[in-house]
Amino acid sequence: MKELAKPYLTGHYTPVTDEITAHELTVRGTLPPELNGRYFRNGHNPKPGVTPAHWFKGSGMIHGIRLAGGRAEWYRNRWVRTPYLEKVPFHGTELEVSAAATSIIFHGGRYLALQEANLPWEVTAELDTVGVFDFGGKLTSAMTAHPKEDPVTGELHFFSYSPFPPYLTYHVADASGQIVRTQVIEGAGPSLMHDFAITAQHAVFMCSPVVFDHAEQSGIPYRWHDDVPFRVGVMPRESDRVTWFEVEQSTLLHVSNSYVDAHGRVVLEGPRFDRAAWESSWKWWVGAPAYGPSPLSGATLHRWILDPATGKATEAPLDSLNVEFPAINDAHTGIANRYSYAIAFPGAGLSGYHTVKFDTASGRQRLFSHGEHRMPGEAVFVPAAGSNNEDDGYLLTVVSDLKADASELLVLDAAELTTVATVELPRRVPSGIHGHWIEDTK
Repeated sequence: MKELAKPYLTGHYTPVTDEITAHELTVRGTLPPELNGRYFRNGHNPKPGVTPAHWFKGSGMIHGIRLAGGRAEWYRNRWVRTPYLEKVPFHGTELEVSAAATSIIFHGGRYLALQEANLPWEVTAELDTVGVFDFGGKLTSAMTAHPKEDPVTGELHFFSYSPFPPYLTYHVADASGQIVRTQVIEGAGPSLMHDFAITAQHAVFMCSPVVFDHAEQSGIPYRWHDDVPFRVGVMPRESDRVTWFEVEQSTLLHVSNSYVDAHGRVVLEGPRFDRAAWESSWKWWVGAPAYGPSPLSGATLHRWILDPATGKATEAPLDSLNVEFPAINDAHTGIANRYSYAIAFPGAGLSGYHTVKFDTASGRQRLFSHGEHRMPGEAVFVPAAGSNNEDDGYLLTVVSDLKADASELLVLDAAELTTVATVELPRRVPSGIHGHWIEDTK
């Protein structure tokens, strides 16, 4: 019997087979004049003939769109040319052999492609590969694909996790990109820790029931274990003392935000997976029998409130939609925010893909339907010129259209979720993982 194609190599996720460059892209509507910079989006795109055992194991390809002066100057896509992609003899360390496929950031004057099991790989503003980057030899472990930049200090907070001791190590790099702090976090375990959070005063870590298990054969050796609790660690930034809170068993891949409320409690928000949702998603990621219709099934927006003074934790759902890839106005990273955005997947009453805006103060939601055969990517918030309100700005997302075999960069009004402009891309862009808007001033 012929083996079915893996879901992460079909439909919206079908890889492209080459690298192209196109100039002077067609724009429908009017691009806001303050959009001067680059939108970069990373994702898994294995070479033709390569079938990775897990969605997360595909080689990284970055898609870039340059906007300036109301024009879409260019589109280009490039593989991150690491030893993992090239499959050539390599004499460096295993940490350097990265798929470099999860995210791309800009910090300290460098564009860094990230994959959490490895060191970063640096690329240029035109997406050519420079090489592995280890912060001048100061980073000797892997780096998360979800660092957090403090909007006030410009510091970059990040971590590495491992199935073996030390399980968790925390790092801080200053605004120039120099590592100024490295610390082992006591009390952590061998959990899969894809993301974390910061507040203006804390680092917040999550040790979930998805832990190292050598029996997992997909290449990502982690499985859900019912006997392992979900614990959230809160550490004041000026201290090395972590308070661990045990909460209802669940897990999360991505954090929306975390902040300290008026009562001094740490609030953490993000899409929460129970065991059924996690295992349904995992089946899609590995292409196991009976996988669901989408890569992220059943996660719902949730809030945890952690009180360092009493050691008590409370939690509650914020919404029932099936969502993932949360985003906020990054100027609110670590401080109180009212609005967050996400992809709403089919299910929970929705028949297609939507971009959703949550008002976590009122509990209301606003939906933008992308239509049949169309799937949006993660929404990236860009502030409007002279913005005064948290949601004064734009959302950038690449939309894949299977019926048209094409893609667009969609610019939405972040307050109203209405279309501002659409950039026609010269090819279908596979649905990917994470991206960032990098202003020209940076």
